[in-house]
Amino acid sequence: MDDSDSIPGHTCPQELKDSDTLFFTGYAKLPEGITAAEVFSIVGIGVEVNRNGDIVRADCTLATEAGRDFVSRILEGYNLCDDLDVLIAQVKGRYHGNAKKAIITALKTANDRFKSYRGQK
Repeated sequence: MDDSDSIPGHTCPQELKDSDTLFFTGYAKLPEGITAAEVFSIVGIGVEVNRNGDIVRADCTLATEAGRDFVSRILEGYNLCDDLDVLIAQVKGRYHGNAKKAIITALKTANDRFKSYRGQK
């Protein structure tokens, strides 16, 4: 994309113009009675990946910033497709909140969307 393709009056940093990343999401129902379920009825996981599936940025809709940051750090740097079992093990072994199963389900959904994009089954 060159400057002729940009929105008039809007400048885009070069690193974003050259970016070759994709964004995938997954959602799952949260268990009742936890703080996040009072704010959101579902947990959402969003991952920005490169074309190979490497997670370059991750976010989720947990209620606390500490929880969101922790889950992001667990996911970032792994490959959404090739490392799904490792990612699930990381969440199971390190995240001890009530939303654990919902986070894993949402992560699996994001993985399914990525594999579908790549034409895999």
